[in-house]
Amino acid sequence: MNRVNIIKIIWVFIALNGSFSVLFGAWLAHAGQNLEELDKARLIIAHQYQVIHVLALLAVMLAYRIKHSRYLLISAAFYILGLLLFSGSLYLKTYTGIASMGTFAPFGGISLALGWLSLVFLGKKES
Repeated sequence: MNRVNIIKIIWVFIALNGSFSVLFGAWLAHAGQNLEELDKARLIIAHQYQVIHVLALLAVMLAYRIKHSRYLLISAAFYILGLLLFSGSLYLKTYTGIASMGTFAPFGGISLALGWLSLVFLGKKES
């Protein structure tokens, strides 16, 4: 798969995640109030991390339009992986009841942190 196709997939991922974040946030504020407290708290955390990191991913990809840096793409990849593993596993754990899904969340958190840390290399000259 070439870089252009990867960029297009990332933009679709951003659009879908942004849209889901808005819709899920609205659902959580209304119908989600009937959930058990532990489930509701887990979903609120997953949703907050999703909103913050889809916006970070959007900022990274907007920056990529200005400066085609591989470090920006690496950051984007970590954010995507982190969103899927962290928020995704918490959503699945809550809705499926499969407790083992939660074991993926720490790897997602690490991926999100690596997304931020990979931005350190933007000042480095690329060859």
